[in-house]
Amino acid sequence: MSDTLQVKNSTLRLMKADITDIEIESFVYYAQHDLALGSGFGTAISMRGGPTVQQELKALGTLETTEAVVTAAGDMKATYIIHAVGPRFQEEDLEEKLRKTIKNALQKAEDRKIKAIAFPAMGAGFYGVPLDVSARITIKTIASYLNGETGIRDVVICLNDMREYRPFQSELASSGNA
Repeated sequence: MSDTLQVKNSTLRLMKADITDIEIESFVYYAQHDLALGSGFGTAISMRGGPTVQQELKALGTLETTEAVVTAAGDMKATYIIHAVGPRFQEEDLEEKLRKTIKNALQKAEDRKIKAIAFPAMGAGFYGVPLDVSARITIKTIASYLNGETGIRDVVICLNDMREYRPFQSELASSGNA
């Protein structure tokens, strides 16, 4: 099973790693509405990025579900963080909101002329989006976006472990055969 999908001039690939500690131009953080860096990856961003990330977020206020903003990544290996507020488990129109959140994150990257972006398992984990739903919506939405006119050349879906990796690998394989 391949871990890479070529879409026009761009590559969509899977990686097992800590998204806050990889060498990439930007990564997406599944943010809270108030943009506070909470637990999990939020703690890692606070620790690795330093206080400037949260200071920049405080100046931005709050976001509605599906909205995204870009900040600098502070002292991390990435240059930018795209903070995207996605839906929570059992929220109405979850799949459509997740699709829109991913598109908005990609558009924010495009607006900044970002060429490389990493996504987590969008909404899986703390926010309760089932892994199979996250895998299907994330991969289909990104592949569809890359099929259009875009300057984004490298999209990585960065997964924590094999439990997260398997459904994404399966979805990527079926997308490559479509």
